[in-house]
Amino acid sequence: MDKAPLEHVKSRSSKFHGTPPRGLDNVPRSVSQAGKFGRIFRNLEALASDSGALAKLAGTMIEKPEDVEDPKAASNNARMSAGFTYLGQFIDHDLTFDPVSKLQSDNDPDALEDFRTPRFDLDSVYGRGRDDSPFLYDGDKFVIGRNDAKEEDLPRSPNGRAIIGDPRNDENLIVSQLQLAFLRYHNAVVDALPAVPTRFDDARELVRFHYQWILVHDFLPKVVGDELVQQILKPNPYPVRTREGIKEAFAWKTDLRFYNFKELPFMPVEFSVAAYRFGHSMVRFNYALNPQTDGEGKELPIFATQGDDLRGFRPRPAKRKIEWFRFFKFEGADPEKLQPARAIDTLLSTGLGVLPDIVASNPNSLAARNLLRGKALGLPSGQDVARAMGIPEEFLVGNSKNKLQIGPAYKLPDGKPDPSVPAIDGALKIELETAFGTATPLWYYILKEAEVFAAGQHLGPVGGRIVAEVFLGILKADPTSYLNVAPRWEPNKGQFGCTQNGHYSIQNLLRFAGVA
Repeated sequence: MDKAPLEHVKSRSSKFHGTPPRGLDNVPRSVSQAGKFGRIFRNLEALASDSGALAKLAGTMIEKPEDVEDPKAASNNARMSAGFTYLGQFIDHDLTFDPVSKLQSDNDPDALEDFRTPRFDLDSVYGRGRDDSPFLYDGDKFVIGRNDAKEEDLPRSPNGRAIIGDPRNDENLIVSQLQLAFLRYHNAVVDALPAVPTRFDDARELVRFHYQWILVHDFLPKVVGDELVQQILKPNPYPVRTREGIKEAFAWKTDLRFYNFKELPFMPVEFSVAAYRFGHSMVRFNYALNPQTDGEGKELPIFATQGDDLRGFRPRPAKRKIEWFRFFKFEGADPEKLQPARAIDTLLSTGLGVLPDIVASNPNSLAARNLLRGKALGLPSGQDVARAMGIPEEFLVGNSKNKLQIGPAYKLPDGKPDPSVPAIDGALKIELETAFGTATPLWYYILKEAEVFAAGQHLGPVGGRIVAEVFLGILKADPTSYLNVAPRWEPNKGQFGCTQNGHYSIQNLLRFAGVA
């Protein structure tokens, strides 16, 4: 089979659209080698696939162009609203923090050891802290900028580029306003704390703890299911002798079956190049941000040739402030205004089928970029990963008896085929199912698995296990996470956005930040 080196899949912009972090093209297979990237399934052979066939497979994954997406269509996600797509992107940027990636070439073997261990510590917000990134701060607070219309925006340099901890969090109008919300949340926490010398550090720890709580109790359960989270992250009480007798102390433990590391956690390519790219299928073609962009023909596409779209790396245009009740479910808000995420399936929105040249090229299809990236990194097939996980053969999506079916089979509530699903030529379908029906690229397998096992509402057994183990494994390995610093910690009722009954979610963070 022909080889597709990484340099054939180059990008001019963000990792979200397929740019590899430094060191990704030199991934160790040894369990003992510490580094930024590694492999969970080190002994599995790479899937041998033809680049031309992968390009054809990518061509079946793009929806037909539509002016407006139907919020009630069967291919939407009833479990996750549109905001979780971009919360997932924000989390990805935090987990893979690399503030100088834009300044270096893709080929950098030293990056395997020179970069710090991945953590959920909001480095994408705090940068390197006040001492090393003083330009981000005004005393204990973050600097907040304004656009030409005097509306709040990220702080920016004269050329319009955001001055933030991670420049990727300005790559579209949605994630940039989520970044702004976290800046505002930190500032609100500072205001709620006493003015003592440790106020900044106290606020940062509280913000991190609340963010990590959202990951464990809000985001991750929606993506993989509550049951899987509880299977992996477990209470671990133990007895201690006190002056009053034996009492119970408390800790957390993680039951990691596959994501194993000796000392420091690494970033698995099965996660970064396949499983966590499920979010690409959740991206909608267009979005309503507020009343000015609500209504047929008014929604903003993710990309448009005329530039009136959601792309970032520029000051926020006037009248583009997000009303967050359109992206997350808020009590008392109009449910008709809430936009769902797209289903997790083998379809990508038409806007991702042809990325603008300024974003990515050669190829400019996000689906093709993801599939070629998996080939270049030597990922195993989805079926081989499922077998390595011990999943019975009859429950594999695509085996010797029943080949994986290329293309989704969604139908609208009236039973008619969804017109947004691209029709696949019969001969092409046979060709692709012959090539990939029993040995499927891992990313495609994970999307198809979610479609088959969960109707596209959350990840399936392989994708869910990889994402959950990496999230919870990294969080438990972080000595500064709330799981280790304060195992009994939980949001305080009535404080920092937490409700009086103890509920805390991303919506509570946005409200306390004053943006919702």
